[in-house]
Amino acid sequence: MVAFDLTPFLTTLIRLGAAFVLGGLIGLERQIRQRNAGLRTMVLVSVGTAAFVHLGGRLMGAGGEANVVAYLVTGIGFLGAGVIMQEGAQVRGLNTAATLWSTAAVGAFAGAGLLAEATAVAVFVLGGNTLLRPLVDYVNRRPIKAGETEALYQVHVTCAPAEAPTARDLLYEELERYHYPVREVEVVSEGDEIVELAATLVPTTANADDLDAITKHLEAHAEIQDATWSASTTS
Repeated sequence: MVAFDLTPFLTTLIRLGAAFVLGGLIGLERQIRQRNAGLRTMVLVSVGTAAFVHLGGRLMGAGGEANVVAYLVTGIGFLGAGVIMQEGAQVRGLNTAATLWSTAAVGAFAGAGLLAEATAVAVFVLGGNTLLRPLVDYVNRRPIKAGETEALYQVHVTCAPAEAPTARDLLYEELERYHYPVREVEVVSEGDEIVELAATLVPTTANADDLDAITKHLEAHAEIQDATWSASTTS
């Protein structure tokens, strides 16, 4: 049994306390924005990381801290992967996972006794989640421009159900004429009187004039009732 020593214990309290406060600041910002991983999660990640790093240092010195940090980087990566979810073509939770990972870095610095560095990392994490938000919102509000943005491009046509096979062939023909390979053609909606088909392009950039010409040519066919194209951001 190791004898109780007040000085190392106070050091432990200071490091865990710093991890608690700094992780709490990051978590509070996440909680205010109603993210999946909020105040308690960030505090636990920060404090837990600090505790393991500090324990490694107490038992094995600086080499122990380094070994623990190496394992924690992997472990926190698995924890972050658990909050990432795919909903259709969109992936959610990437920012939360990155925040968890960064909060672990705050805890690691605190556990190693580098409190000023831990504070600096926490400030940068908070800045990334708050100060950059207006810039992100501005960029997201800009319209997607074909040929400039990496995106998912689709050409849509509507037709009578009986004309669906012909419409599918016409989609392939028109897109191949403009050298746009097709990843797949799927039925988006199907009713008794109308069917909508969508051809997904392989390229992530396209020329708007080409797509306008393709849809115009498609609409010239009697089998096609309507033709449009769309671009959506890729995950």
